[in-house]
Amino acid sequence: MQNGNYTGRLKINLDVPAVRQLRCKTMVSGQKPAAPARRRRRPKHSVSALGHTRESGEQYHLKAITRALDVLECFSDERTNLGLKEISELMDLPESSLFRILLTLEDRGYLTQNGDGSYCLPPKLLFGKLHDRAERARIVVRPVLQQLASRFDETASLAYLFGDRIQALDAVETFHEIRMTNKPGRVLPPHCSSLGKVITAFQEPARIDRILETYGLYRRTEKTVVDRQALLAEFEAIRKRGYAVDREETVNGGVCIGAAITAEGTPVSLALSLSTPLVRMTPAREQEIIGAVLESARLAALELKRSTKVPQPEV
Repeated sequence: MQNGNYTGRLKINLDVPAVRQLRCKTMVSGQKPAAPARRRRRPKHSVSALGHTRESGEQYHLKAITRALDVLECFSDERTNLGLKEISELMDLPESSLFRILLTLEDRGYLTQNGDGSYCLPPKLLFGKLHDRAERARIVVRPVLQQLASRFDETASLAYLFGDRIQALDAVETFHEIRMTNKPGRVLPPHCSSLGKVITAFQEPARIDRILETYGLYRRTEKTVVDRQALLAEFEAIRKRGYAVDREETVNGGVCIGAAITAEGTPVSLALSLSTPLVRMTPAREQEIIGAVLESARLAALELKRSTKVPQPEV
């Protein structure tokens, strides 16, 4: 009876004139009554305008994943191979705890163990880091490239070694109607372009072979060197003088002088150059350009070294 009485009272309450009037208005207008507003839960962490969670979101981080990512970030241009003890010291983590992380990363293909027991990054991670490293280098070297192009009013270019391919990374072109051009992303021939030759010349013999095999020794003009022994002899001369010359070997009527951007203790992966039509080149101007290109490469190396220095904490 109590349930029945309650239901009867509910029907009477819903049948009051005000409710009937509201039902009529709704049927005439064809609109549904507005749904009640829902209370929104306040998030336990705030998000910045860039979409990154602030420090309060760290409570949701998984410690195991964080440590694994820290392991991968221990590797750099200067530290390409690291042992268990070295990584342990860099991370301030016991070797017993670190060993399981290293084993997991190796099993999943995110680390490679060398014959001496040290670890290095596999190709699938290296290529991603290569593009990131190349972009950082491009930004740092850009002002040097602009100064070189402005001084001679000719096209200055920057190239980078991606695996076994040499690609144009950046270019600052002149406004001359007759000019040499270089499009970023273009794969450069290692046997005839100045940038390709100077980067290839400073590699280990086995990598020189791979680079030449990857691209092939094709004749671009009548002056392109396609004899392997002659090319290896030229690479030896390039290593001694520090620069390479492309004199109508890639394009008829063009001259390009390139120099390697070298850093002590690291392989050569960067080079810059200045290109000009043959009609604007004289023996005196060529010597001036060679000196300027070598100096620009030296300045670029200093800027890159300065940009990668890690500030030491104050004691």
